[in-house]
Amino acid sequence: MIDKYKTIAAPAQGYFMDRGSKFYSFAYPIATEQDVKDILRQLQKKYHDARHIVYAFVLGQDGSLSRASDAGEPSGSSGPPVLRTIKSMGLTNVMVAVVRYFGGKKLGIPGLINAYGSAARQALENAQIIEKIIMTDYQIRCEYNRISTVMNAIEKAGGKIISQEYGADCQIIASVPVSSADGFEQRLRQFRIELMKLQ
Repeated sequence: MIDKYKTIAAPAQGYFMDRGSKFYSFAYPIATEQDVKDILRQLQKKYHDARHIVYAFVLGQDGSLSRASDAGEPSGSSGPPVLRTIKSMGLTNVMVAVVRYFGGKKLGIPGLINAYGSAARQALENAQIIEKIIMTDYQIRCEYNRISTVMNAIEKAGGKIISQEYGADCQIIASVPVSSADGFEQRLRQFRIELMKLQ
């Protein structure tokens, strides 16, 4: 089971030049496809005079969703090399956009593949790569005499408490690493403690 993934901590930039064409690259951490649309809109506004704004992204903790756009460049020459660069570094929840200013000389398909891939790699190598643990959230309800059992189970699983409410009984929302989830659930059910997985 995949219990962690690699992404970038903050936006980063890179640059590549070939035969006068300038390739400005931008890497962003993202969470949704809407983030991609919003970032692309900002770049198109800022670099409205650029000939091409190529991009690719990978989303999902398992990197299951990915897309690439050649943005008017010859098919397969620009978006796919950017996407391959993201994937080759084992990253997800990342978007890379490359803004090209034409230098007057055509680069040919091999030249474009190299330029876009190199520009993307520059931005990603300038980014801080971080590892994130995949967590599962639970809502837990228990009697007061079971609080210490719940707290010990959360700690043992390497989890953390998100919120606590005390009324007629205790309601706790906790986040637990997905790799520890089964053991955590079994431990609490053994004490007949009510818990529900949150989406």
